[in-house]
Amino acid sequence: MATQEDLVRQWVELWKQARPALEAVRSDELRSYRYEDHIAEIDDLLDIAFRFAQPRPSSGLVEQQRLFAKLRDRTTT
Repeated sequence: MATQEDLVRQWVELWKQARPALEAVRSDELRSYRYEDHIAEIDDLLDIAFRFAQPRPSSGLVEQQRLFAKLRDRTTT
């Protein structure tokens, strides 16, 4: 009888094998996507984003630079 660990390994292996086919499907779908055919849906999604957007006090760039400096300090000492 297969253990839980064996089942997980099999599941992971199955997804590894499926990955190239799934990537090919995704690539084909993106390549053939026509924005003109989906204008209404795109407009609705953008409307939702604008309606629920929260203004931010900053872009986050200062925080990002602080974190990079902290990481740099850790690796150089």
